[in-house]
Amino acid sequence: MDPVVSPGPALLAGIGDGPGLEAHRGRFGKSPWPSAEQLIKMCEAVDLRGRGGAGFPAAIKMATAHRRKAVVVVNASEGEPASRKDAALMALAPHVVLDGAAAVAHALKTREVHIVVPSELASIGFGLEKALDERVDAGERIKWQIHDAAPRFVAGEGSAVLELLAGRDNLPVTTWQPGAVSGYKKRPTFLSNAETFAHLGHLARLGPNGYAAQGTAAEAGTTLLTLRGDGWDPIVVEVAYGTPLSDVLTADEMDQPLLLGGYHGTWLKPEQLAAMAVSRIDIAAAGATLGAGVVLPLAHGRCPLVRTEALVDYLAGQSARRCGPCMNGLPNLAEALRDLVHRGGPVGPVEELCGLVTQRGACAHPDGTARLVTSMLSRFPEEVDLHSLGECRGGRDEVFA
Repeated sequence: MDPVVSPGPALLAGIGDGPGLEAHRGRFGKSPWPSAEQLIKMCEAVDLRGRGGAGFPAAIKMATAHRRKAVVVVNASEGEPASRKDAALMALAPHVVLDGAAAVAHALKTREVHIVVPSELASIGFGLEKALDERVDAGERIKWQIHDAAPRFVAGEGSAVLELLAGRDNLPVTTWQPGAVSGYKKRPTFLSNAETFAHLGHLARLGPNGYAAQGTAAEAGTTLLTLRGDGWDPIVVEVAYGTPLSDVLTADEMDQPLLLGGYHGTWLKPEQLAAMAVSRIDIAAAGATLGAGVVLPLAHGRCPLVRTEALVDYLAGQSARRCGPCMNGLPNLAEALRDLVHRGGPVGPVEELCGLVTQRGACAHPDGTARLVTSMLSRFPEEVDLHSLGECRGGRDEVFA
């Protein structure tokens, strides 16, 4: 189901006017193109972080990639099933993203920009082609190239995207250097997700002071969140940093366990949510990260262990099957968790396997899956004990059907 997308204070401002270039420039004007030095200083001034999950400082990545024959890659593939924000941007405000990509390309003195879109959402590619035609007709001299990502969870991982651009399987591989140092064709590559580029364009347009009009003194700007992205009523919202989480979720959702950050995310208990804001600082203090902005409140009366087991079963089937932790570790972890959750099995094998797969994979897929499971074990020890006894707070039929 397509998400409901509300107009926002920055990136999603005026989306009701339509996605065309004329409407976009009527709202924002023509985007400026600062130099690399200027854009890096702007990013440093507001501590702009990537919105793809890792939260890496944009200034460092740009300074690293600012070398001869740089390449720009917009990763809008969004392999995470519960994330809809990049798709919403590309569908409703593509020029917000493209302004950022053009600004980065100009700063890095390149005209080569690659855009990776999800192959399962053909409308995104069609809309993007129209948007690019508009920019070419308006005189923009950038070589835009569109690539279709495979419909799988790991397809959006950075090395997997670079493999796709190289004409190989869209799967992660072991890398020895960051893409900003040696990426596409061993050239310095500035690769980030669509929302990050949208923020870069917004920052280039407004400057640090204008950008910081939203957010807090410690965390400037806004962020996009996907609420219930894999459910029947997904919503994409843009909120300023510092917004209380209670302003984003319903009272009933605030009273339930919450999976924050997506399928590789971290479980939080209701008592942790009460005073929490949409803030990297607040969320880190609770032992979690915002990740790619995925917010998954648990449905009322459901069991977080049952939900986690289903996710791990999915994740085990989404691996690249290129290293032992994915080929063997994740299926074994899924089976051990299934045994605990549905058959009253022991928790020991689950804990052991989480330790065995962590920091041993070619990519972060095993680590993210283990993080999900270990957060479940640490947040819900009472439910773990109940399942070991063959019981479940979500109902016996839910477990032993």
